[in-house]
Amino acid sequence: MKKEKIFLGADHAGFEAKEKIKKYFESKNIDYEDLGYLTYDSKDDYPDIAFKVAKKVAKDKKSKGILLCGTGEGMAIAADKVKGIRAVEAYDLLSAKLSREHNDSNVLALGARTLSIEKIKKIITAWLNTEFSKAKRHERRIKEITHFENSQKA
Repeated sequence: MKKEKIFLGADHAGFEAKEKIKKYFESKNIDYEDLGYLTYDSKDDYPDIAFKVAKKVAKDKKSKGILLCGTGEGMAIAADKVKGIRAVEAYDLLSAKLSREHNDSNVLALGARTLSIEKIKKIITAWLNTEFSKAKRHERRIKEITHFENSQKA
């Protein structure tokens, strides 16, 4: 895996999986920062942590973010509200790889209630090891998205 900073975040549903991913990252010497939640709290709100991770990734273009919640859906929706973020929910190796190759995704959301920890590890590994294809059609589409995003008024 490349040497890049990974920002991790999870709500209560993804907390246990996040803790396991941290151990996995340590065993693989992957540089990460845990942005929370740092303790289990069933009253947390997933948008808070999704925004926190997404803002860090948007600021550091060489980093990526990984978010864990029950399904991954809410985290992806929230993270995508941050300018410069292309968050995806991956559910298998192909969706993870294509999100990087075609969409240059920079935040990965995963469902701790819908995926086993072993599948989560495989999806993360595939996502981190897949590069953006830089094919003209994919670059053009990313530029279209960025242009639209930049044209939006607050």
